[in-house]
Amino acid sequence: MNTLYTMPAEWEKQEAIWLGWPHQKRDWPGKFAPIPHVYTEILRHITATQKVNLLVRSEVEKAKTLALCDYGNVDTSRMHFFTIPTNRVWLRDSGPIFVRDTKGKKLMLDWRFNAWAKYPDHKLDDKVPEQINAIYRIPRIQPVHKGKRVVLEGGAIEVNGKGSIIVTEECLQSDVQVRNPGFTKKDYEEVFTKYLGAHNTIWLGHGIVGDDTHGHIDDITRFVSANTIITVVEKNKKDDNHALLANNAKRLKAARDEKGKPFTIVELPMPKPVVYEGQRLPASYANFLITNKQVLVPTFNDAADRDALNILAECFPTREIVGIHSVDLVWGLGTIHCMSQQEPA
Repeated sequence: MNTLYTMPAEWEKQEAIWLGWPHQKRDWPGKFAPIPHVYTEILRHITATQKVNLLVRSEVEKAKTLALCDYGNVDTSRMHFFTIPTNRVWLRDSGPIFVRDTKGKKLMLDWRFNAWAKYPDHKLDDKVPEQINAIYRIPRIQPVHKGKRVVLEGGAIEVNGKGSIIVTEECLQSDVQVRNPGFTKKDYEEVFTKYLGAHNTIWLGHGIVGDDTHGHIDDITRFVSANTIITVVEKNKKDDNHALLANNAKRLKAARDEKGKPFTIVELPMPKPVVYEGQRLPASYANFLITNKQVLVPTFNDAADRDALNILAECFPTREIVGIHSVDLVWGLGTIHCMSQQEPA
């Protein structure tokens, strides 16, 4: 199958980071109050060096957001607001994925979004790319395979921009959380080749325990360069994540890149389990966001925080590594990468 579009790697030059202002209190039950302040801190760091496109639901919400950003010393001159209604604000999954065609023209992919095949209230989120397109006017493509629109979330895919992509079987081949009924690995691989420019698919097994999306790759394994992959490991053999992550690491060591060469594999620790109200949360250092001059990394008041930040500093020597306290944020079952989407320059 021919490649029509290519998704650039996250570390390539960016035009902006897309975010949505948090409003769905049910996503952080009983703990919503600190969340806008966490978002403000993230905005402060990103706007120090580049533009943010921020979705808000109304002019009233915009005014409240600006007031909080003023208190938080955010450079609001680099913030551009889009009044677009949403159910939730996990734009990595509901927002558009930006790609380039064979002539280098930028487009947005509008995948069908069904809230991880899990939640009924997703109709507004499914229309987010269409709503952005109406304002932003970047050509919009709706990926289709076998006559049907393809369901795919940005958190489910990890690309190096050169032809390789990493995904998990749990997310895309699960019998429980079906995105595209009847899709085989070959079907997905054809979609990845055509729409993302990725003809080399690396299939891992499972995501981490507590992941509400059932196996998103951005909680476990990330490209940090075209030939280097960072992946989380759990040293405690009694932890439920140990065997799952060890299996993924084994697969990665056997994997080859788009040129048939082995990858350099860098191991990243896991924090100790983060549990709230008896529920284990998907706390992972792999859910970092790469911007033009920074890497924003979730931290969890854990002894492993420093190790994780140091490892990522070695992977990104030209970028500032910024830890973002995410113990409250992860109660929403996602952190920094989940809430954001990069737009290439």
